[in-house]
Amino acid sequence: MAVYTTYDQIGQAESVEDIIYDISPTDTPFLSSVKNEKVSARKFEWIEDALAAAAANAEIEGFQAVDETLTTPTVRDNQCQILSKTINISGTADAIKTYGRAKETAYQLGKALKEIKRDYERAMVGVSNAKEVGSSSAAREMASIDTMISTNIDANAATGSGGSGTGGTDGTTATILVESDILDLGQLCYENGSEPSMLMIKPADATRVAAFAQASGRNREIQQTKTLVNAIDLLVTPFGEYRVVINRHQSAAHAFLLDPSMFKTCTLRPFTRTLLAKNGDNDRHLIVGEVSVKHNNFGDSGMVKDLTA
Repeated sequence: MAVYTTYDQIGQAESVEDIIYDISPTDTPFLSSVKNEKVSARKFEWIEDALAAAAANAEIEGFQAVDETLTTPTVRDNQCQILSKTINISGTADAIKTYGRAKETAYQLGKALKEIKRDYERAMVGVSNAKEVGSSSAAREMASIDTMISTNIDANAATGSGGSGTGGTDGTTATILVESDILDLGQLCYENGSEPSMLMIKPADATRVAAFAQASGRNREIQQTKTLVNAIDLLVTPFGEYRVVINRHQSAAHAFLLDPSMFKTCTLRPFTRTLLAKNGDNDRHLIVGEVSVKHNNFGDSGMVKDLTA
């Protein structure tokens, strides 16, 4: 007698776990570190100034006053950029029973908001982008923060902007982040009056920072435990203490030494969801916002640029 098996059986119930697993990173370290302010025009401006360099200042008794040469403050500006996502879900897709989510529309809207957040982070730190005024046929674009930082060390050059570039190599022609670059950059920031507190680096540079102590023969603070610690969370230098932050989204060419209090995200229109006109058995949702970023003073903070590995 032939055995009746599941290969002969019909009407079997599916076995699908009621969870959707997604490991896509949603952290946005720069966006999360700075405060937001409201702006009221697609082009917004701010003013920065600086004191004259310290100089010899001594006058003879009874001297005649001579007018000083005064400098004009600098006007800075940036453009607001429109970020959006549109989802289109059929009526049936929301009506059927699904695993891992109650309604398809709600699930897709949640994904879209997270994606926009990552797009915003990328626009600020993941690309090197000059501001674009835009037109009726071209999108406006915000300037990325690297274009708003004038204090820098060029890892590929003998001299940077006011300092020496001492980028190391990894046995190839690639230029990597080395400790002397951070120290040189910290000195430049200190001399400018900047007080950076965050070293924001790409993942590959986190292992290089972790190896700074080993490379120079210095001892780590090690406790008698079974845990091996090979990470640097706080870099203490003669010019300040820098919290080490890894950013998956930032440009591989840069390492940033930042004072988050000197940056602002700017909002012309907060992100909102609009149900678009219905033209069939589906619902279309538009998520849109208009945002940008500003750096209060371009001489503040700093970066190591032209890293190639």
